[in-house]
Amino acid sequence: MGSSGGGGGYGDGAAQKIDYVFKVVLIGDSAVGKSQLLARFSRNEFSLDSKATIGVEFQTRTMLIEHKSVKAQIWDTAGQERYRAVTSAYYRGAVGAMLVYDITKRTTFDHMPRWLEELRAHADKNIVIILVGNKTDLEGQRAVPTEDAKEFAEKEGLFFLETSALESTNVEQAFTTVLTQIFNIVNRKNLAAAAENGGNGNQGSLTGKKILVPGPAQVIPEKKSMCCSS
Repeated sequence: MGSSGGGGGYGDGAAQKIDYVFKVVLIGDSAVGKSQLLARFSRNEFSLDSKATIGVEFQTRTMLIEHKSVKAQIWDTAGQERYRAVTSAYYRGAVGAMLVYDITKRTTFDHMPRWLEELRAHADKNIVIILVGNKTDLEGQRAVPTEDAKEFAEKEGLFFLETSALESTNVEQAFTTVLTQIFNIVNRKNLAAAAENGGNGNQGSLTGKKILVPGPAQVIPEKKSMCCSS
């Protein structure tokens, strides 16, 4: 499924050269809004009568990061237990992940350590991860204090943002944070490789492939602004 729609960077990358393809997976319990976050980012759409995702689907969107064309391939799967068999194939090649919970349902946040454990068991150890508290439009029903999530993110070395797919709050920023961080890691590796090869690094060899992110283990960014909801 490709992205569709008009301006604002949606579906406008068909004819251009793709420099990188980054696979990002959405993880979390059912009904936390994973599919809605995906629809908002890839097509700028939101549906109030969204059906539960069956199996796996993905959407793509091409964007520019530092003058390079990056195709984001965002994978979404059902959070229900009966689809856990899809696990290893789902995580394979993923360089980014979004751990999504619903700020109005405490259990969805309490399950985050389990999802994180599964992610770390199946995905590349240097995967870029962001914790996402969705549904901030339902602030009056909040069951997960921002501080609790921020503390968990800092302890585990994750990025963190609260979002509203319905109101389109921080959705773009959440995806862009992950993609930019992946891009920076890959870019640093390219520069290091070029230096080792006496300036003859083969940057072009990475074109259009899924990039497994090597490099140091991820740490929470210094910029505390990433930990704040809007």
